Amino acid sequence: MDTIEALISEDTGSAPALEPLAMVALDAGRMLMESGASANSVDEIVAQVARGLGADRVDLRIGYASLAITIGIGANGITRMREVGHLGVNQRLDQELWHLAERVAQGKLTTAQTRAELSRLAAKTPRHAAWVMALAVGLACAAFGRLLKVDWLGTGPVFLAAAIGQLVRRELLTRHVNVFICASLVSFLASLLGGLGAHWAGSGKIDMAMIASILLLVPGVPSVNALSDILEGHPTLGSARAVTVAVILIFVAAGLWFGQVLLAHLI
Repeated sequence: MDTIEALISEDTGSAPALEPLAMVALDAGRMLMESGASANSVDEIVAQVARGLGADRVDLRIGYASLAITIGIGANGITRMREVGHLGVNQRLDQELWHLAERVAQGKLTTAQTRAELSRLAAKTPRHAAWVMALAVGLACAAFGRLLKVDWLGTGPVFLAAAIGQLVRRELLTRHVNVFICASLVSFLASLLGGLGAHWAGSGKIDMAMIASILLLVPGVPSVNALSDILEGHPTLGSARAVTVAVILIFVAAGLWFGQVLLAHLI
């Protein structure tokens, strides 16, 4: 059987080297996965990048924790795999990667330039400040609280509890705390603060205030991606995402339960 090295064409100047091309395409796919993209989006962008850099054939296997790609140019081919990190949500980075793929597909960038652009996007794509995100999350949870019939006396505590919960969640994730433990801890803290605040404010909807305070933890994007992946022909990845969503919700429910138990002893 031919070795991998025998399958890699020599750099004659007529075709790009397979190794760097494959790794750049994998890096683009990894960043998309970690930004919350669906399987179809990852497949489309990776193929667009690889073909734009000179690949004739592109086969991508998308897993929950890894990506594997086979790149072919003429009679030669190479297969490489790359680990995928935590699947978060970063819509701004996702859009920047789409724009980059369009430039690569038009032949405006070489492999080295594409790698440099990926590094730049990973390091310099702007993110909202922590206080802006906390404010937005607090307002969203307070609005959902009103939809859940939380009275005005309980809306303020929901806002504060959710905002504090978002700040704590961001700090925990920055410190690489396990995502499930993080969900449980934030659920416990936010529900307890929301319940205590609603009680002190004289609200008659303490239970609903506690639930509204933890709605920031609902994994909306992963849930949508899990369903779309299954429907679009990626049942393995979709099922893995669905299981992750279910486990997160279990840990969130556990944190809420502990918060309710403690609150019952405090009031």
